[in-house]
Amino acid sequence: MKPADLHPDHVVILSEGRSLQSKDLSSCGDPSTAALRASAQDDNGQFQLPSPVEVRAEFDRRFAADPEAAASYLYKLGIDSGYIKREAIARNICWEEPSPWGTLEITINCSKPEKDPRAIAAAQEDKGQNTEGEPRCDLCWENEAWPGSAAHPAKPGLRIAAIPLGSETWGLQFSPYAYFPEHCIALAPEHRPMRIDDAAIGRLLDFVDLFPFYFIGSNADLPIVGGSILSHDHFQGGRHVFSLMKAPLRKSVRLRDFPNVTAGIVDWPASTLRLTSSNRGELQQAATHILQTWQTFSFPEAHVLATSPVPTSTPGGAPLHHNTLNPVVTKTNDTYTLHLVLRNNRTDAAHPWGIFHPTPDLHHIKKENIGLIEIMGRAILPGRLAKEMPAIKPEINRALPRILECTGVFKEDETGRAGWQAFMEKVNA
Repeated sequence: MKPADLHPDHVVILSEGRSLQSKDLSSCGDPSTAALRASAQDDNGQFQLPSPVEVRAEFDRRFAADPEAAASYLYKLGIDSGYIKREAIARNICWEEPSPWGTLEITINCSKPEKDPRAIAAAQEDKGQNTEGEPRCDLCWENEAWPGSAAHPAKPGLRIAAIPLGSETWGLQFSPYAYFPEHCIALAPEHRPMRIDDAAIGRLLDFVDLFPFYFIGSNADLPIVGGSILSHDHFQGGRHVFSLMKAPLRKSVRLRDFPNVTAGIVDWPASTLRLTSSNRGELQQAATHILQTWQTFSFPEAHVLATSPVPTSTPGGAPLHHNTLNPVVTKTNDTYTLHLVLRNNRTDAAHPWGIFHPTPDLHHIKKENIGLIEIMGRAILPGRLAKEMPAIKPEINRALPRILECTGVFKEDETGRAGWQAFMEKVNA
């Protein structure tokens, strides 16, 4: 079934009380929204949300002339319809804090509930048993037309544009929680698990070719180090420059087989390589080679093992794989920059939540998975902390650098430096 076939042609009319006027989202919102005006209104002054078919046609028309205008159109619809939860976003508490790793951005998010990492991992085991037509997760295209049920509420105001990524038609929508300006989500056309591979890297590069004014990245595809939804393949992007992107290089490195790609280890607590090139094909090949090398790399001295030993293997004897990464792409003129954040989701008796997960003494600040957004230096902390502000703010400021340091597979010490050297030797073998 094609994505467009999922959505009936209908118009949703919101009451006058729910129509939203354009204004600033808050201190951590999107300043560009101040310039937005109300969309189409009927004769009674009520906002009319165009049907999914109409939205996709209008998006395509605008995209042909100006991709940025098309993105702004879709974003504006999300605001005017109330799908982007501006009132909840306005309650978020945001600030910036200097750290040894540069300025970190901190958000106490009051618009989205906190999730337990073990519940996230359990949700990955999707059995596909649902009512006919019911979306299997919050990222399925079917949400656009779903009327709602006790088990899966409706998402009024949601509209999804269709964009070509790789050989597939993906969806483009904007997040209702807006972790940063113009926070968008690219959605796979079908409900399938997250997967970081060569095809995913290619789709990320396709995205910045289409929308070079946005960054795009992916959560990891494994529990503990992945995002809050592992069961539906997706990317996240938007109009924001994160601290990771501004961090200097700690060390330049050579990629022997990819002479047109400049590479280096970023001075960042999460172990990150930065690749830069105007040769898109060679950049993708280099990134895929690094990914595949990392997936089989072990360095026990730093607790990095590519697979689990037999006693903790999955049923049937297949070992658990632990190495993956967060890829993040930006494009400036004709030059691509690709950050690859190395991740490992091992656990052991001393670290049941994850060897590279925040330690239990930090869980009162952050217990959830450290996903794509946070690994780049923007903390999304649970709303429960708002009740303790401002008394807890100094403790949060001290905790955030430690939380990021926990995620680094190669710490900034002798063992970590040896790990980087061993890994790059394998990359260039």
